[in-house]
Amino acid sequence: MKDQPSLILASSSPYRKELLSRLCIPFTCITPDIDETPFPDESTDALIERLSHEKAQVIAKQHPNAWVIASDQVADFNGQAIGKPGTHEKALAQLQMMRGKTVVFKTGLCLMNHQSQRSIYMCIPTQVTFHDLEDAILENYLRTEKPYDCAGSAKSEGLGICLLSKIKSDDPTALIGLPLISLSGLLRTVGYAIPGSPTPSSSS
Repeated sequence: MKDQPSLILASSSPYRKELLSRLCIPFTCITPDIDETPFPDESTDALIERLSHEKAQVIAKQHPNAWVIASDQVADFNGQAIGKPGTHEKALAQLQMMRGKTVVFKTGLCLMNHQSQRSIYMCIPTQVTFHDLEDAILENYLRTEKPYDCAGSAKSEGLGICLLSKIKSDDPTALIGLPLISLSGLLRTVGYAIPGSPTPSSSS
């Protein structure tokens, strides 16, 4: 593979780092320092698009030659944004509110290069239906998994999968935090080669 621009993941998330490593391409991780507080009356779609762009922009300005990958996720419950709980009590309240219901986890993805002023954004939705479980089961799950850094408190890559009755998505890694099917497509669009993946000029 010829020399390519450096690739930066604008995140400190170990989940996103692990996911990106699956593509077998070199990258570095830099944490973007932004305020993630929603604006008053900001929709969930607008929130994740704004935060994804802001995360990418902060790092892209510092490293203008690099391609920067940024992502943000919010759980949309009847139009209400459900973020990272942070505490056991808030996580329990989230799960109690969502049990027996379907929640849309929206994952924003932005690929940006400051030098070329190129920026591409996508939003990948995942419909997640929760089992209607009693409090004792939810408590046991939270004390075992401690998913307090996970939007919606249901860590599907771990024990949280037992809370769910159905997942519907075109990109299964989106729910974990970084949609690799979509990202692979964006990288090919900008001519970034991925091992084992066809380049834009390759015939199918």
